[in-house]
Amino acid sequence: MITLPVTNPKKHSRKFNDISHYKKQARYHLLPFRFISLNNTREVLVNELGDFLLVDKGTAERIVKHEIDSVNDLELYADLSADFFISDSSIPYLIEVMATRYRTKKSFLDHFTALHIFVITLRCEHTCHYCQVSRVSEDKNSFDMHRAHIDSGIALMMQSPNPHVTMEFQGGEALLAFDQIVYAVKKASDDAFQIGKQITFVICTNLAPVTREMLLFCKEHNIIISTSLDGPEFIHNSNRHKKGNDSYSLALNGIALCREILGNDGVSALTTTSALSLAYPNEIVQEYIDRGFNSIFLRPISPYGFATKNAKKNKYDTQLFLDFYKKGLAKIIDYNLEGNFFREDYASIILKKILSPFPVGYVDLQSPAGLINNVIVFNYDGHIYASDEARMLAEMKDYTFQLGHLNTANYNDIFYGDKAMEFLNAGINEALPGCSDCAFQPYCGADPVQSYTTQGNLIGHRPSSVFCHKNMNIIRHLFELIDSDKRILNVFHSWIRN
Repeated sequence: MITLPVTNPKKHSRKFNDISHYKKQARYHLLPFRFISLNNTREVLVNELGDFLLVDKGTAERIVKHEIDSVNDLELYADLSADFFISDSSIPYLIEVMATRYRTKKSFLDHFTALHIFVITLRCEHTCHYCQVSRVSEDKNSFDMHRAHIDSGIALMMQSPNPHVTMEFQGGEALLAFDQIVYAVKKASDDAFQIGKQITFVICTNLAPVTREMLLFCKEHNIIISTSLDGPEFIHNSNRHKKGNDSYSLALNGIALCREILGNDGVSALTTTSALSLAYPNEIVQEYIDRGFNSIFLRPISPYGFATKNAKKNKYDTQLFLDFYKKGLAKIIDYNLEGNFFREDYASIILKKILSPFPVGYVDLQSPAGLINNVIVFNYDGHIYASDEARMLAEMKDYTFQLGHLNTANYNDIFYGDKAMEFLNAGINEALPGCSDCAFQPYCGADPVQSYTTQGNLIGHRPSSVFCHKNMNIIRHLFELIDSDKRILNVFHSWIRN
């Protein structure tokens, strides 16, 4: 229960009022909700289900003081009641509806781990300055995943209770070990057929080594291609260096070939924001539009692995990224308001949590955190990690998030062992200091790996957290946009429907 101290002009007191004070005021009962100011005139109220109300500043105080009147504040009172902020009874009449909706929001936990990442090789022919793993030259076959480890990884994947899993191949450059991918896809497909499990296959690649024959195999087995495009040629070639300075042209040629063989939906692209990128948000967005994509994921460099070694090109203040993000988002919104469809993917993920009753499977914005719950990583050398970021951390000789090895792995020890429990307990933002009372908690997540990397422990310190700074500012900005123009809200609804 939220209480207010008695105000005394001569002396401030933190004592509770007498029980009669509350009995006299209780025209309605408060249900759990949080609130935060958006600006000098508006605030947002958010309940446990993620329902929100944008209201005049001071409304939260009036609600807590029981000053909302069903006659004089008819519309507000009705909204508060309908959206489970207040109740006429101490136990809401629709409490079972509330419970069902909460379970729906958390239903991403129902089937447990979906994404299984196989780091099929460390070999790569690029030398990207923000690479988060230690790549090796393309001729060193000893850095390919052994087939015995592929078999063990597939066996663990088949034990997942999830009826629909994703098998994602990463590198290095995954296509340099395409023979291992062929073996893994055929083996996993056969095993899945035997037990009635569905598999989505994804290959993460820069597309430089791609051939028509590779893509015909991908088409036969419904394999999705995920590639990188960092923006216009001068940005992409600078970020993703390759001998010959032709990374950009190879990426575009590869994308065109993928679309020819796999169709437009058979290939997607990600951008990574380097220090160089920060000055060109509009140009980067325009590049994606010009290349026929219908979305872009504006994301910062992660503070892991060898990406941290080149601070001049990779390290920048979070506020600089937020300025870049907001400018890029503004261009995207304007493009939509002109009658075109093009979405920003990170905003779309958050908006689905804000505007829909459905769960979101994005690992970084889940509570409990997505590591282990939703993703597991089998490294090229057989070691098992709690997330892709945990694998990157291990490349810097920090094995905190290493869970075991495929030679000796036991499913229960890996997924339900002491380490797994420790990590998962640190990833429940409903119970974390600074998160539990945050208005944006239902839309955010927790990242124990980033907290550990940047702040030295699994829990972290929210006021100085990069994760918190980024997400709070983006979520706040989205609410400001929703509150500013109904046309923008319509654009946002179109993003989560597609």
